[in-house]
Amino acid sequence: MEDRSVCSTHAPAGNKASLRETSHESHIPSAEVLEAIENVILDVLKSLAQNRAPVLTVARRSDWRNIEDIYYSDILLFGSQSVVDNIINDISCMLRIPRRSLHVLSTTKGFVAGNLSYTEEDGTKVNCSCSATAVTVPSNVQGIKNLISHAKFMLIVEKDATFQRLLDDDFCNKLSPCIMITGRGIPDLNTRLLVRKLWDSFQIPIFTLMDADPHGVEIMCIYKYGSVSMSFEAHHLTVPSIKWLGLLPSDLQRLNIRKDVLIPFTKQDQNKLASIQKRPYIACQPTWKKELEIMEASKLKAEIQVLTSLSSDYLSRVYLPNKLQFGGWV
Repeated sequence: MEDRSVCSTHAPAGNKASLRETSHESHIPSAEVLEAIENVILDVLKSLAQNRAPVLTVARRSDWRNIEDIYYSDILLFGSQSVVDNIINDISCMLRIPRRSLHVLSTTKGFVAGNLSYTEEDGTKVNCSCSATAVTVPSNVQGIKNLISHAKFMLIVEKDATFQRLLDDDFCNKLSPCIMITGRGIPDLNTRLLVRKLWDSFQIPIFTLMDADPHGVEIMCIYKYGSVSMSFEAHHLTVPSIKWLGLLPSDLQRLNIRKDVLIPFTKQDQNKLASIQKRPYIACQPTWKKELEIMEASKLKAEIQVLTSLSSDYLSRVYLPNKLQFGGWV
C-alpha cells in the first residue's frame, strides 16, 4: 500500500541542489538569443528585397494544447502594462526563447518562508527560516545557487492572509520542516519559476492550499499545468506532480460546514468553472473532475477562512496536520 503520509518527527539529511542545472532550467547563451533575433530580421529583409510584405510568424500562445518596467518608459504609447506583457510574450514565443533570456525581468510579488537557504546571484546569503516574516521571492530565480533544505514538503498557499496566519502559527516548524510559498493570488513569473526550481532541486511533494472556488482552482492549474498566455513556455514553469490538498469541495461536506457561511456562485463563477471543466487535462484527472462536479452541483464556494467557523486555529492545528498525515489530497 502506498504510504501517503509526509509527516515525521525527525528531519532527513539536508538536500542540496545539484551544481549542474537540468537542461530545461539552463540559461540560453546570448549568442543563441542574438542569432534568433538576427534570423527574424533577416527574413524581413529578404521579404522586402523581393517586394513581398514581411511576415512575422508567432506560434499560437492561447492554446491549452501547448502546455514592468518597460511600460513606464512610455505610458502613452503602451496604454497599459498588459499590452507590454503580451508584446514581450509574443516576441518570446516568436523567437522560441524564454523572456528571462531576453533579460526582461518582471517585478516580484510572491513570498517564501520555511526551511530553505540559498545564495543570490550577487552573493547575498538568504535564510528563509531566520525571520518571523517571509522573504520576497528573488527577482532573478535562475541566478540563485547553493540551495539547501531539510523540508519534507512544499505548500503553495493562494492568499497572503492565509500564508501570514500559518507563518504566525509557526506551521513551517511545528508539524515537520517545510517550505511555504504564496504568489498572493495569481502567481507572477518569478514565483512560478521558484516553485519549479525547488522541485528540480529537492524532488519533495508539493501541495496547494486554495479557496474552494473556480478562481482558486484556476490558480492551482497555473502552477500545475501553466497559464494559457504562456502555454508555449509551460515546460519551464510548471510542476505536473502538484497535488490539491485543500480546500476541497468534498471537505465542505465532510466537515459539515454550515451553508450560511458559504458563498453562492455568481454567473462569472459558473462560466469559469465550465471553462475549466472543458480543458483537456481535467479529463486525465478523475478525482479533480469529481471535486469540480461537487462544486458545480452545490453552486456554493468557500474561502479557506471558512474553517475558522469550526475553531480559530482549525487550519493549522487540525485540518492541515490530518490532511498531510492521512493523505487527504487529490
